[in-house]
Amino acid sequence: MKPLFILYALFTLVLLSFGLHQALDVAPTEQTMGDIQRIFYYHVPSAWVAFLCFFANFLASVAFLANLKESGPKSARMILLALCGAATAILLARHIPNAAANVVTVWIVYLAFHFLTKLDTNQQDAIAVSTAEVGVVFCSIVLVTGPLWAKPVWGIWWTWDARLTSTFIMWLIYVSYLLLRRFSTADEQTPKLAAALAIFGFVDVPIVYMSIRWWRTQHPSPVIGGGEGSGLDPRMLHVLLWNFLAFAAYGLLVVWRRYQLERGRQQLNILYRTQGAA
Repeated sequence: MKPLFILYALFTLVLLSFGLHQALDVAPTEQTMGDIQRIFYYHVPSAWVAFLCFFANFLASVAFLANLKESGPKSARMILLALCGAATAILLARHIPNAAANVVTVWIVYLAFHFLTKLDTNQQDAIAVSTAEVGVVFCSIVLVTGPLWAKPVWGIWWTWDARLTSTFIMWLIYVSYLLLRRFSTADEQTPKLAAALAIFGFVDVPIVYMSIRWWRTQHPSPVIGGGEGSGLDPRMLHVLLWNFLAFAAYGLLVVWRRYQLERGRQQLNILYRTQGAA
């Protein structure tokens, strides 16, 4: 195991420990819910990291399919460049709050996709499966911590409202993606089928995010970017961001390791096919 990986793992452990201290000891106790509200500092960062993983899976899947044609990567980059330019113009013209941060995010997405299109299809496929697996793990954490938080507060473990139902569907989509990759007998066609499923399945991710803005739900309204009357105590926001940083670092660590394992599996399969052909 490379020293850089070990150092990053130690750094992640420090962040997770600090985040735990912040959530349990530093964050103020919420007046209505009491200490059970501290699940918030794990529930929300897990959801955010799951979204990031599924978005990375989406970008890697698009890049993978684009790379199947010689002109595909260049065409995909040009299309995304035009979309990012249009998004930037809209954000700046409408004077949307935090427009500068949103513009930076748009161009980070473009740079990430540009980087992905420069990789070969095996690397893109390895990133796609790695981020999907880690995303499912974090989404599972969301589906477990949510009911644990809901039961003392709402008096019920689960309700089929828009946010909970769409999140459960999202989890099922990406579990289906992993099952397709694991049990498909299509061999060389499996990555293509999985990439197509990932692209169509990603449609549910923004639906999950926007569900509490579009519909009235049992789930609480957004406390960040939710408009007038929303917001967090600055101390709570500080703790939330620390834990998001810790969970994001941990997610990247696991994706990194899972990517290495997938690349090793790909190389073994190539070696096996080569020897079989000989």
